[in-house]
Amino acid sequence: MEADLKGKKVTVVGLARSGVAAARLLQAVGARVTVADSKEEASLAEALSRLERGTLAVKVGAGYESALEEADVVVISPGVPSRMESLQAARRRGVRVIGELELASGFLSAPVIAITGTNGKSTTVTLVGLILEQSGRRVFTGGNLGTPLCEAALATYRAGSRTRNAPSAVYDYLVVEVSSFQLETIERFHPWIAAVLNITPDHLDRYPSVDSYALAKARIFENQTGKDFALLNLDDERVAGLRKGLRARALGFSRTGRVSEGAYLDGDRVMTIIGGREEEVCRRADIRIPGSHNLANALTAVTIGRVCGCRPEVIRRVLQTFPGIEHALETVGERRGVRFVNDSKGTNVDATLRALESLEESIFLIAGGRDKGGDFTKLQEPVRRRVKRLILIGEAAARLQEAMGSFDRISHAGTLRDAVELAVRQASPGDVVLLSPACASFDMFMDYQDRGRQFKALVKALP
Repeated sequence: MEADLKGKKVTVVGLARSGVAAARLLQAVGARVTVADSKEEASLAEALSRLERGTLAVKVGAGYESALEEADVVVISPGVPSRMESLQAARRRGVRVIGELELASGFLSAPVIAITGTNGKSTTVTLVGLILEQSGRRVFTGGNLGTPLCEAALATYRAGSRTRNAPSAVYDYLVVEVSSFQLETIERFHPWIAAVLNITPDHLDRYPSVDSYALAKARIFENQTGKDFALLNLDDERVAGLRKGLRARALGFSRTGRVSEGAYLDGDRVMTIIGGREEEVCRRADIRIPGSHNLANALTAVTIGRVCGCRPEVIRRVLQTFPGIEHALETVGERRGVRFVNDSKGTNVDATLRALESLEESIFLIAGGRDKGGDFTKLQEPVRRRVKRLILIGEAAARLQEAMGSFDRISHAGTLRDAVELAVRQASPGDVVLLSPACASFDMFMDYQDRGRQFKALVKALP
């Protein structure tokens, strides 16, 4: 990959975390880098400060797409629509258009463990990373979650330049969260283990149908061979259907029945069958994170851990101590007997359904944000059963209210602060105030993390 890029004119579109990481890697390997973003330069100061400005061209603001006109290669961030017209025009000129994930993969030789799905990716990636780390492996954990894969590629490239050792000397495994947006632009990205957790309607503001969204997810298996592993959720009909046409060795996980190879729940025992050997890894009660959906995430992590040779007792210890990740059913405080739960990562309808199912208390639900085309009517019955009051914020508030039908315990709030204060005034001891928006955050916040951290700050400031 270095030979393909050295001296080439490469434009990086989008200066979020992955775009900055891609530009840093490209600068290190000697590409002639231009960064482009629709935002104005003043709002990109922090991102630009991480780059070597002396060798960098910057095209930002209204005319940023002109940066594509002389590029040999274009690298796009996940949030940049891969089919936008200026990128299509570049492709017609013969320009190679890839994503940060594809760029990074050309510099890595350690085994990649890639995990995708509509929900649960971040939790599962974190679990797998912890299991491998506590088993003594050198692990990179990131991708769409946290640290971009190009940062691992840069560390590997620099280590190889210093020592001339094989690139895999830096890491034993790379555990990567992968989104459908990232998979749209892969060419040779090749995971040793690829897992799909679930597929439910999401991002229908970007995809014309659930089927096209599922096809993007399925590309995670595209470059696998018979020496690789494909791990599927056999309880999810769409995911189980991906088994047809796989070249990799198929593994499965299930909460409801025995599998031929993989992990499953037998009563309260978590069992694995790997290479014909069946064994108990732990008990269901050992899994600390709440919710049946997190049981599926744990089964994924257990399977991957055993394929990588991690001992059952290490896997069990991680499951017993792992509390979950930030912004995913995260208890952030209690005031006057009312518990506050941050599920800002619940950016689609299915995630909010899972959050409602996971809590036993009466719920004050704060929901709303930017609509991604989800079917809000699926929330009607669970909200009717579980929610004492639904507090709506953001652009999708009116559509959410309409989807609730005759349910009338609904309030509107202009800001998240207003929503929290309203919930505090009305909630009683034993209730829970749950932020699980079922929507994207970009109408009011930088991202779901910003939304979750603002919620936590509001809770912390309560008297």
